[in-house]
Amino acid sequence: MRRGGRLLGCRVTISLLEDRARSILTENTVGDVDYRWTVNPYRGCEHACAACYARGSHEYLDLDPGDGFDRQIVVKREAPALLRAAFDQDSWRGATVTFSAVTDPYQPVEQALELTRRCLEVCLAYRNPVRVVTKSALAARDVELFAALAAEARCAIDVSVTFVDEAMCQALEPGAPPPAERFALIEQLARAGLSVGVMAAPIISGLNDAQLIPVLERAAAAGATSACWALLRLPEPTATVFRDRLHRVLPRAVDRVFGRAHATRGHDDAFDKPFHTRGAGGGAYVAAIESMFTTTTARLGLAARRFEKAPELPTTFRRPPRTTQLALF
Repeated sequence: MRRGGRLLGCRVTISLLEDRARSILTENTVGDVDYRWTVNPYRGCEHACAACYARGSHEYLDLDPGDGFDRQIVVKREAPALLRAAFDQDSWRGATVTFSAVTDPYQPVEQALELTRRCLEVCLAYRNPVRVVTKSALAARDVELFAALAAEARCAIDVSVTFVDEAMCQALEPGAPPPAERFALIEQLARAGLSVGVMAAPIISGLNDAQLIPVLERAAAAGATSACWALLRLPEPTATVFRDRLHRVLPRAVDRVFGRAHATRGHDDAFDKPFHTRGAGGGAYVAAIESMFTTTTARLGLAARRFEKAPELPTTFRRPPRTTQLALF
């Protein structure tokens, strides 16, 4: 599959690889991120964000976590059927399902495959609460579906905005929509009466921390009602990919960004804090960011939370009649 991309202004070839997974629901038992149950229809991501912490997941598949992560997209075509099967298990009690904690459920390939949409339709049929995390304007396609989920079950959406500076976004998130499109998405979701938040993540001290206030201001003006943030986390191999990208596109920022990264982590292995603290960090820089975030959200009337504290939505889960389930196939 060949598609025109924003990656450094060139055209890129995207390869789709089949995943024959036997299950689709993933349970997070780590405890530092409150997304307990997640659905990831895709692995790898065309958004090509240099700081994506999920790059290491490609190594588990013996794939390249660098350019391969951006261009070799693993697809789970049976995801909707697998989700129905999971919901039909007696053990399932209707916990919130998050799309998705690894790669963006609305990356460009979703336009053609509609795996995320079809999974959300399953959630609607079972009235299962849903949380969506995305930075893609493609999510606007499913506004009516989100509204139906909100009416029949529960639906919360977080739109990820890392930069307001479009040139910086182009340099470090070359396959993702520009900031203006993400704020427009927030506005469209809010106009539909949906619960929408802004996720300012990752905060890269020494690079985009000064953009936190305008991100929050523009999101609030667009209709966001809540906000969260998370500190840059660079487990290997993401640290290598991120450093290489900075050397290419923002070479003067490398020493400053990595110096601040070490300062915020407070130990030699600066990029992968232990469980329960990976999104937090510490030190003077983090205290300044937290103060800036708290003060600004209070001024704007945004409900503030940390990234790792996504509340569980009250369940409305109900299995549909058998005849309705058969109609879904």
